[in-house]
Amino acid sequence: MDIRLLRPSDIPHVQHANITNLPENYFMKYYLYHALSWPQLSYVAVDVSRPKKTPYDYPRIVGYVLAKMEEDPPDGVQHGHITSLSVMRTHRRLGIAEKLMRQSQRAMVETFGAQYVSLHVRVSNNAALRLYRDTLGFVNEKVEAKYYADGEDAYSMKLDLGYIRELIMDEEDGETEDLDEGEPVGSAGAKGDETGKSEVNGEKMRKVRVGRGLGVGELVERNESQKA
Repeated sequence: MDIRLLRPSDIPHVQHANITNLPENYFMKYYLYHALSWPQLSYVAVDVSRPKKTPYDYPRIVGYVLAKMEEDPPDGVQHGHITSLSVMRTHRRLGIAEKLMRQSQRAMVETFGAQYVSLHVRVSNNAALRLYRDTLGFVNEKVEAKYYADGEDAYSMKLDLGYIRELIMDEEDGETEDLDEGEPVGSAGAKGDETGKSEVNGEKMRKVRVGRGLGVGELVERNESQKA
């Protein structure tokens, strides 16, 4: 199984999966709108075990997540939104939906600095609720009455992405260890250790990257004395 970014050429097959599995369907241009506006956020799961008979065989897409960044968010907080998620019945219970969601969420943080991600789910969709609430950790914020075209209510759910930011910073700790930052200057100079952390005036500090979504690699100090 290969999980990769959605390509415009995948859209007809993604739409087929959507129509096959879900009652909420979209026009082709809506998928294209996501793919062109936020190309980093939507992913597909491709079954690579099917042999290709010719170079022109289309990929067998068995799952997808369609995601975007919320434009002009009413709360003023940069956040992502899951528009649609689906896995073909033949490939369920393999953890594909979870992997698609986690990949998209990480991209939201890395590329756009998203603070959280939101979604809507039918109140009767117990399988999706188990994934969102029990596996991924989404919390229910409110019920939106008659959200769907057939009149069914929806749970409006939200997941804080702070844990992904922490994970990325922990991974980057190793990247900072070999950087030559020069010698400490004066009595306020930092005492470094092998963990990539330092101490200033008795307070433990940690080097973290800022502006990751913009490709900025400068290092800043973050106070971790409360965690110590």
